[in-house]
Amino acid sequence: MSSTIDSSLAPLTPSFSPTTPHPESSTTQSILQHLNLQPHPEGGYFVETDRDPLRVPNTFAPNPSSKSVETRSASTTIFYYLTPTSPLGHFHRNKARTVHTLHKGRGRYVLIHADEVKGGYDEWTNLAGKARVETFVVGQDVQAGERLQWVVEGGKYKASFLLPDEKDGESSDGLLISETVVPGFEFEDHDFLEQERFETLVTPEQAKEMEWMVRKGE
Repeated sequence: MSSTIDSSLAPLTPSFSPTTPHPESSTTQSILQHLNLQPHPEGGYFVETDRDPLRVPNTFAPNPSSKSVETRSASTTIFYYLTPTSPLGHFHRNKARTVHTLHKGRGRYVLIHADEVKGGYDEWTNLAGKARVETFVVGQDVQAGERLQWVVEGGKYKASFLLPDEKDGESSDGLLISETVVPGFEFEDHDFLEQERFETLVTPEQAKEMEWMVRKGE
């Protein structure tokens, strides 16, 4: 059985469930402690490691509630870590481009290219067709097509989930990456994908396969 999005890959199904107890390994606990990682609203853990003091003009559409409309940091960088007890980063998007660099582990990424659809960025209805959906594996096996670096341009919805460290394995010490956002990250440039919009962007078959990665309302 293959994915409705990419027939060369397995279906998008979780390898680890946060509702099923998975004690963190000593390696995972050590990484959380030594990098001072904190829970991320998207899922997983993070810590900001750099915020460029250089301020650059903000080219994004102004937000009326913004406290920093005119400028942004030139770049920001974080560590981001998915673990067996927090294995999913829910669908979200940023206005800025994000450069990802793998440090350890394996994971699966899914991108919904909403920015490529007319009306796909801000409008909720009357989209000109469905968005292109892309999925790929990140890991050390470059011969098998796994990626060590990947770039997500602004305006695209992104989700990620943890895979076992070995292709036929069942365990993981987590997926640790760096993300560099250019221009620098601000929460006002970020939003989560909501269910109604999700269903307008993708086909029913794709929605059925991916709906578990959409953050539920709180």
